[in-house]
Amino acid sequence: MGAPLGLRSGFELTDTGVSASALPARFRGAEYWCALDAACSELDPPFAVLQLDALRHNASDMLRRAGGMPIRVASKSLRVRGVIEALLELPGYHGVLAYTLAEALWLAETVDDVVVGYPSVDRAAIRRLATDPVLASRVTLMVDSPEQLDAVDAVLRPGERETIRVCLELDASWNAPVLGHLGVWRSPVHSAADAGALAAYIASRPGFTLVGMMAYEAQIAGVGNQPIGKPVDGAINRWMQRQSVAELHERRGAAVAAVRAVAPLEFVNGGGTGSLESTASDASVTEIAAGSGVFGGHLFDNYGHFTPAPAAAFALPIVRKATEDTATMLGGGWVASGPPAADRLPQLAWPEGLSFVAREMAGEVQSPLTGAAAARLRPGDRVWLRHTKSGELSEHVNEFALIDDNAVVGMLPSYRGEGKAFL
Repeated sequence: MGAPLGLRSGFELTDTGVSASALPARFRGAEYWCALDAACSELDPPFAVLQLDALRHNASDMLRRAGGMPIRVASKSLRVRGVIEALLELPGYHGVLAYTLAEALWLAETVDDVVVGYPSVDRAAIRRLATDPVLASRVTLMVDSPEQLDAVDAVLRPGERETIRVCLELDASWNAPVLGHLGVWRSPVHSAADAGALAAYIASRPGFTLVGMMAYEAQIAGVGNQPIGKPVDGAINRWMQRQSVAELHERRGAAVAAVRAVAPLEFVNGGGTGSLESTASDASVTEIAAGSGVFGGHLFDNYGHFTPAPAAAFALPIVRKATEDTATMLGGGWVASGPPAADRLPQLAWPEGLSFVAREMAGEVQSPLTGAAAARLRPGDRVWLRHTKSGELSEHVNEFALIDDNAVVGMLPSYRGEGKAFL
């Protein structure tokens, strides 16, 4: 068992010792959702919850899947400081992958290892980093070109500031035969030669220290390998991911070796929630970034090798009946990033038998629903939903109700609830 994790709300999050990938029955179906609804009977929707037993399960199962490789907490996927700090108390989690420099500086007031996952040109944040020796020792900037170093020097020249820690990002996408570019458009640094050349350039620049590398394989971590109702797509995705894993492991290994010839790296980061196993098998990687799987958005229902519990959920009220066969929720358009499609929408989780009206879908202030269950709903009833994948839920609520032993045991603020909106 891991050490207990105390959150400001007063509850403890512990390692549950999960040893199997199957999702326990207590997190599925009517029993789960009815218990959650009963626990929140005194709360007025809209509200969001974190079910702590499910949260513990997910945190522990991710460690199992990582096979002993440390997990760096991807803050973008959570945006709840209390949960981030709790995970960092659990053996196996270490450090944060932030999404903006301003956020990293805020977290680094209490966290001693924060890597900014994306390049920054925020001059005010760069100045604060460059003039604070404690923050400069705790925060690492992401770079993939000389211009990003120039942006730092334009704020304060070397000799006028602290030495800045930087991480070199390698493009992890796969340039597949016929299919072309598979993955996300991030770094222009693709080959081992590219990485070695940029590493040598960084080493030649005064005022910077190259301490890490990163390569995020989105086409493996972020693409479901068993999409619901799409067996052909699943077969294609699994084939693509096998080919991409083999190509990336060879190329990333060569790139890491080229960079290590220039700088003694502290860490090599890769992967995400969907690729914990394959990334952990890459000998050139020392840590994996992951976060979405802790909350368990419905995107991960489309993966065959793991199933997280729906630890985060939200409830919206029914406020009107346009017809006897429909019911209309207040709000609902809490849409995830990515290609606009139905799978970016929240999932109608409970009661079963609901669907969005095709010509309206999830709206900003109202969402009409249809289906067998819609006829039974009346104003004042609740509908439970799951967010898709990442931090979109936390951007819509000020706090989460914490549910443990079928009761509300506390409230925990989101970034928004702490007055923070970084992006």
